[in-house]
This record gives sequence, C-alpha cells and structure tokens, in this order.
Amino acid sequence: MTDPTLTALSPLDGRYAGKCADVAALFSEAALIGFRVQVEARWLLHLARDARLPELAALGAPVVAELECLSNSLPEGDAARVKAIESRTNHDVKAVEYYLRDRLQAVGASAAELEFIHFACTSEDINNLAYALMLDEARRQVLLPLMEQLRQALRARAHAHAELPMLSRTHGQPASPTTLGKEMANVAHRLAVAQGSFASVNAVGKINGAVGNFNAHAVACPEVDWPAVARRFVESLGLEYNPYTIQIEPHDWIAEYCDALARYHTVLIDFARDAWGYISVGYFRQRTIAGEVGSSTMPHKVNPIDFENAEGNAGLANALLGHFSEKLPISRWQRDLTDSTVLRNLGVAIAHGVLALRSLTRGLSKLDPDPVRLAADLDANWEVLGEAIQTVMRRHGVPDAYDRLKDFTRGRRVGAAELREFVATLPIPAEAQARLIALTPAAYTGLASRLAREV
Repeated sequence: MTDPTLTALSPLDGRYAGKCADVAALFSEAALIGFRVQVEARWLLHLARDARLPELAALGAPVVAELECLSNSLPEGDAARVKAIESRTNHDVKAVEYYLRDRLQAVGASAAELEFIHFACTSEDINNLAYALMLDEARRQVLLPLMEQLRQALRARAHAHAELPMLSRTHGQPASPTTLGKEMANVAHRLAVAQGSFASVNAVGKINGAVGNFNAHAVACPEVDWPAVARRFVESLGLEYNPYTIQIEPHDWIAEYCDALARYHTVLIDFARDAWGYISVGYFRQRTIAGEVGSSTMPHKVNPIDFENAEGNAGLANALLGHFSEKLPISRWQRDLTDSTVLRNLGVAIAHGVLALRSLTRGLSKLDPDPVRLAADLDANWEVLGEAIQTVMRRHGVPDAYDRLKDFTRGRRVGAAELREFVATLPIPAEAQARLIALTPAAYTGLASRLAREV
C-alpha cells in the first residue's frame, strides 16, 4: 500500500505531516464537520433551554443526551457519514443537518422536533461559529503553548548568557558591545509583546439569519427576544457576540487575528536571520546529531537548516495571512462566496507558522556559544571604545570630542596601546582617565547583563 505522505499534494500533508498533525486535527475537513455538528447540536439545545420554545419542551432524555454528546465531539468515523450525505445534497452544511436528523430520529426525536434542527439559520450562522471555535482552539491548544515554549527557551538563554560579552554590529560594522544574553532578551521581549497581542484578539461570532436581521425568527416566533437569545448562545460558546452583520460575520476579527499572528512571525523571521548570521561568523556552534548529513558533497558541514526552515515557513505563513487579512473582510453586498474557499486554507497558514516555531525551538536547543570566538572578535575591535571616550570627554568639557575621536578611529583599526596613548593626552580628571585606560571592549557592555537577567 502506498504511503499517503508520498503522494500528498501539499508538503504539510506529506513531508511535514508528522510535525503539524495537531494543526490538521483542528483544520481538516473532518474537523470542520465536527465543529459544525457541535454548533448545530448546541443551537438546538439552546432553543429548548434558553429560548424555551414550547415545541421543544418535551425533548426526551435520549435526545438530550445525544445532543450533549454531539456538542462535545463528533463520533469516530461519522465525518465520512456526513460526506456521504453531502455527495447527494452537494451542500456541506445541509449535509450536517441531515446527519443530525438521522442521529436524533434514531434516539426517538419526533418529526416536529426534528424540524428545529438548523432552525432559522443560514449556513453562515453555523460556519462562522465553527471557524471561530476552530481558530480559538488552535490558538489555545497549539499556538500559544508553542509560543510560550520558545519564549521560555529564549529567556533561559538570556539569563544563562547575561554576562557573556559580544560585539554588536550596526549596519554590519563593529559597534558598541552587548552581551549574548541581552540579545536573547531582546527577542524574548519582542515575542512576549507579540504573543500578548495575538492572545488578546477576541474571537467573534453571530447567529442572526439570512441577512443579519432575524427575519425568519421574528415571523415564526415573534414572542422571543431573538437578539438576546443569539447573544447568550454565542457567548455560551466562549465567543464575543457581533450584533450587526450581513449574511456573514464580516471577518474583521479574523483579519485582526491574522495580522497579529503575522507580526509575531515577522519577529521569528528577524531572529532566524540573526541566528543564521551569528552561526556564520562563529559566535554559535551547532551541536551535531549522529547520523545527520549537512551536505551531500561536503562532509564537514553542519548547516543552520532549522533557522532556514523557520524563515521559509514563517514567510509562507505570512503571505497567506496577509491575503486573509485583506480579502476576508470584503464581501459584495450582503454575501458573496469568495470567502468560503479562502477560509478553508486557514489551517495551511497556521501549519506553516507552527513548523517555523518548532524549527526555531529545535534550532535554538542545538546552539552553543563559542566564548573564544566572541572574545577574539571583541579584542580585534578596540575602536568601538571611541563612543565611551568621546562621551567622557563631552562630560568634562573637552571641545570637539566627537570630531577628535572620529579623526582618530574612523575607518581604521586602533589597538589597545593606541587608545590608551590617546586617553593619556586628554585634559580630563585622573579618575576618569584611569577608568578609560582600564576599559576593554569585553567590559564595555553597559547595563546589558542586568537587562538580560531582568527579562
């Protein structure tokens, strides 16, 4: 039998299937069917318990038990039953309704009670809530735990390497030193902010009929306060209620969700590129894994593939997320269908982001700093102390401090002896002069270690 991962069209279902199985469990066709069934079952229970429709007052215990079961999860194999019905109806949501009819009829629901499945609903009443639950569960169950795992790994590195000095590079050129821990702290803090923004996006839903006005509801059951019933139902699902919509919930919150996730991914890309660069210049060594091959022809190589994989997948995710954000909030008049096929690809974007997160966390776990290489780079760039020297000169009123240091250091290598000779000529207090003469690039890290420990 052919391995399905070898014939899959998408690498998410092929090469990377094992690394994003948890995303597939939430965004597959079977998962979407499951979420739709949950919404339909809960709506029928809500009509009986909250709207108190008299026609549902006598729902039998077996029917209620079946609805409560379906409200929690779709029984194993029943997604295929729904797809079989869809092959006849050529309508995915209607297939869910007919599936529920079959299930409830089998446990004793009356013909009159069965008519309240999908009562006064348009397909989008079910779909928007299913997707909201799907995205919210993906965030809680998969994305936020992975984000937190990476943040904690970076925080641990920030603390562990808080004191380890490192040459900075601005515009690619040697610059005032920092510490390796402080650079990790910078990333950990950025990711914490982006993670918080993503976590704070409210998942939104609606259930208000064909064009958002409760038209059929008001005619069929004028005695019911339908906006209040709808609000309580949506909020019972853990979602924020949107009272003003067309046929579809306008997806503004999904755009916000995608934008926040894309901003998070952008920080990942920035970190992946920097880590790649630090590996390239030797600041990090990568621990080797027995049996792994770095190059098909150059056996010495240990390539930074985790960081390259992360950058590529985060970029793919952001390309899709950007399209979702731009397209989904736009619908012609009260409804067009262009959002339907786009929404089915939400899991694709999230899976690429999950691959990026997992690759970065894995890559980070294999990095060891090279203190000797770090120290050698610092010792080869004494001219970076020019900033400190001219700032001390300014404090003590030495005229043209910046220009004097620029003429002395710009564009050429200056060693320890030359700098100390220059400092010895300065008209500054002896204490300040001694402090500058004792200064080294490795010691010139400001408050970097403190900031790294405090992240």
